[in-house]
Amino acid sequence: MFGRRGANGWTGPVWRSGVSMTALAAALACFSAAPASAESIRDALSAAYQTNPKLDSERARLRATDEDVSRAESGFRPTVNGSADIGRQRTESKPASATAGESNPWGYTLSMRQSVFNGFRSVSDVAEANAAVKAGRENLRLVETTVLLEAVTAYMDVVRDMEILRIRENNVAVLSRDLEAAETRRAVKEVTKTDVAQAQARRARAVSASDLARANLKTSRANYERVVGHAPTGLGMPSLRLKQLPKSIEEAWQLAEQQNPNVNSAQYREEAARFAVDKVRGELLPEVNVEASFAHREDPNAAFDQQESASISGRVNIPLYDGGEIRARVRQAKHTHVSRIQEIEQARTETQANVTSAWSQLMAARAQLKSDKVQVEANRMALEGVREEEKVGQRTLLDVLNAEQEYLNAQIDLISTRREVVVSSYQMLAQVGALNAETLELGTDIYNPQAHFEEARSNWFGIAITHADGYREAYQATDPDDGSGEIVE
Repeated sequence: MFGRRGANGWTGPVWRSGVSMTALAAALACFSAAPASAESIRDALSAAYQTNPKLDSERARLRATDEDVSRAESGFRPTVNGSADIGRQRTESKPASATAGESNPWGYTLSMRQSVFNGFRSVSDVAEANAAVKAGRENLRLVETTVLLEAVTAYMDVVRDMEILRIRENNVAVLSRDLEAAETRRAVKEVTKTDVAQAQARRARAVSASDLARANLKTSRANYERVVGHAPTGLGMPSLRLKQLPKSIEEAWQLAEQQNPNVNSAQYREEAARFAVDKVRGELLPEVNVEASFAHREDPNAAFDQQESASISGRVNIPLYDGGEIRARVRQAKHTHVSRIQEIEQARTETQANVTSAWSQLMAARAQLKSDKVQVEANRMALEGVREEEKVGQRTLLDVLNAEQEYLNAQIDLISTRREVVVSSYQMLAQVGALNAETLELGTDIYNPQAHFEEARSNWFGIAITHADGYREAYQATDPDDGSGEIVE
């Protein structure tokens, strides 16, 4: 059963002219035909993909995760340090020696350390970071899916509420004429005071329903602007069929197993946890480093004007016992890995349930759509019959009012169900992992996370974050003593 907005309005009778039927039929026709300058749902999805801040935030978060790979790979690279000093020195000795006296020593030292073997910790660290990046990309896909589904929902909410408002405003206009006609007929004793009161009551209800529909439309338009990035203009009903939809629930399950970002993210998190165990275990193994240094001194003491020294050595560190701290962290990492394995199974079962639910909702919405179309046509024919019978006295004014109400409700139900079919279709795509800019062929530039990933890996020295993928982060730093803001990179 689907929620439907505004079932209390009605079209009202026009007993002799038939204006209500013509106007309402025209309003429903407008619902099916979008204007030539309409913003399609594809345009709205493209705009949301390009401008939604939630999506941009997740892209920046993924770029931050990319830097973990660069940090991990630094374990294979040498570390080089330098130091310098300057001072004044006075030395006295008894008996006197050649080194006694005053000097102004200064100098510098360069040192280098290169890891040769560290228990495969760097290897495991890089593998863990790569798995974390893959999980981050799946999280980005999930956010992209969420944003696009929000855009679809916002688009269809505006379309639905816009068409409901059109029908209800037309209903108010028709009922105003109906009430005027009833009062005229009351003056010549064709209808009773009760008939006029009923017409007044129905018009008052229609005005209230129209006001509510207008408020609902304003809310939907504001939500659309929040998600898509601009105000809605000329929206129209999209196709009720998507070529990307699976043909059966079995195909949907299979696609979700392969493509659903929740499942894929859980698998990559398990992979990262597995390498984390190896990384901690590596701390129990010996560590081999090569160390080299060079020192230059000027005026080191009164006896020498200059000194230089250089050295290179190999060092082996063997961990013997640390009180059990490393072994405790190994066990901790193993427990975390087991937890990640269970999360994969949980993600799979939840995804299968969500796919089943989405498929059932889509099938129910399509069936409801067929039923609503039949209901609209049946209520239209019934209304025509009641009007004709009312003309010859076989039906009362109340019968006509009720028939008009049922016809209006049927039209609103049809509008709401069409919205449900479209939203359920995209919800189905979301569950199977196919609701993304590439699959939908939105015709916009697709964000490529690999571009920044490669840049981060090859950046050994820079700190700027203007990168090849065309995205540039910056933050606003405002000096409290200065009223202006400065972009700091």
